Amino acid sequence: MAQTAATPVNSVKKRKKRKNWELFFIALPFMIMVIMFSYVPLAGWIISFFDYKPGRPLFDCTFVGWKYFKMFLTDRDVYRVLKNTLIFSGIGYMLSPLPMLFALCLNEISCTRFKKVAQTTTTMPYFISMIIVYSLAFAMFSTDGVVNSVLTSLGTGKTINWLTNKKIVYLFQTCITQWKGLGWSSIIYIAAIAGIDQEQYEAAAIDGAGRFRQALHITLPGIMPTFLVLFLLSIANFMSTGFQQYYVFQNSMVYSKIEVLDVYIYKMGLKLFDYSYSTAIGIIKSILSVLLLFVANFLARKVRGSNIF
Repeated sequence: MAQTAATPVNSVKKRKKRKNWELFFIALPFMIMVIMFSYVPLAGWIISFFDYKPGRPLFDCTFVGWKYFKMFLTDRDVYRVLKNTLIFSGIGYMLSPLPMLFALCLNEISCTRFKKVAQTTTTMPYFISMIIVYSLAFAMFSTDGVVNSVLTSLGTGKTINWLTNKKIVYLFQTCITQWKGLGWSSIIYIAAIAGIDQEQYEAAAIDGAGRFRQALHITLPGIMPTFLVLFLLSIANFMSTGFQQYYVFQNSMVYSKIEVLDVYIYKMGLKLFDYSYSTAIGIIKSILSVLLLFVANFLARKVRGSNIF
């Protein structure tokens, strides 16, 4: 009797094991890709300790130790690009509540059709290539662009080349960043709003709370944990403002203001062929990002009472 009773249990265990192996083999190709493209390239960090010359075996190159890491601390251009990176990142963090507020506003729109159109319209720019974004910006904001044509027709008599104006480069690039990513970033908040218990709204309506009070006292607190987690996780990317946008929009007039750390690493490595120095900068950037991630984890433990990883 004992063996008969145990047979169904064993069969269930076997099915679970088989299912686990199936899931493992489904995930295996993606695990291999992560290892190949994220961890194997770390072996290339070794060239930062050599005066590497392309085409020569690595160990035939001169070993220079920490030379390029010390150079990072004395390079004036590094301080300039770090300043630009910190300014762009700082502005981005100050504007980080915008996707949450945008999702909150979308949720309060009663017309379902208009809500869908608004969400689709604001999400589409995320999928547009940065080259096309630059082409659109050039057509609109260059000296002969649409905006200047409108200003001239209004009798202002003054044209502004928005793409070469050093005074507004931070504001202009921030506006492009927000236009491109606002709708996409709000999706996770829309999903968080959908997960809020609807009985809370019903109870609030019975108590006489209007839509504004419901949004303020139910919806906003309901998505605030999601905002805190995303905000703390994004701290690790404080040194990574991105590459494509700032590389595409750079020109001789605004180069000193728009060149960020990622663009500088690209310039040193692939334009000036200083592979060792650019690798050293990349290592320092990665170490700082990891340290910031641990700081974010510490802050999460203090603020939320639990770790984020």
